Amino acid sequence: MLILLVIVGVVLVAAFLAYNSLVGKKNQVENAFGTVDALLKKRYDLIPNLIASVQQYMKHEAGTLTEITRLRAQAVSGKLSADETVELNNQLGRTMRGIMVAVENYPQLRATENFQNLERSLNEVEEQISAGRRAFNAASLAIVYSSCGSHVPQRCAGPKLSSVLKPERRALVPRSGPSST
Repeated sequence: MLILLVIVGVVLVAAFLAYNSLVGKKNQVENAFGTVDALLKKRYDLIPNLIASVQQYMKHEAGTLTEITRLRAQAVSGKLSADETVELNNQLGRTMRGIMVAVENYPQLRATENFQNLERSLNEVEEQISAGRRAFNAASLAIVYSSCGSHVPQRCAGPKLSSVLKPERRALVPRSGPSST
């Protein structure tokens, strides 16, 4: 009888520790997603300045500028789920890449100090977002590949695993200044 109680106690302690480990990993995922979300908001804050800067030069790109404005308004509305935020961010990234490629056709715009500062800020934010995505994905995958996550049945595993942020192709934002080639 004593052996049975010890075995039950060990199993309960193991289950408790496994559950707490999964909850801790879930919290890491949420923290990493919060970091990515904050960086995305930083990117959203740069968009109005970028649009104001390029609008006067890029009259025929008005549709793209309008699309970026629409996507930004939707992103900052706060009415999106995590999956919708990820998809909207991917759309916004594709549209932003289109603008930055189109900017190459306007050397007078690229020469302005205001645009160069915005371009540097955007590059910095994009790099931070990329690092935040890597941290989020690492935290998410830690749950999947942890020994507890692979051995405990899904219905007993406790917290659900968040979706992994798909890597976005880096924006083709040309760097300002002399090239090293």
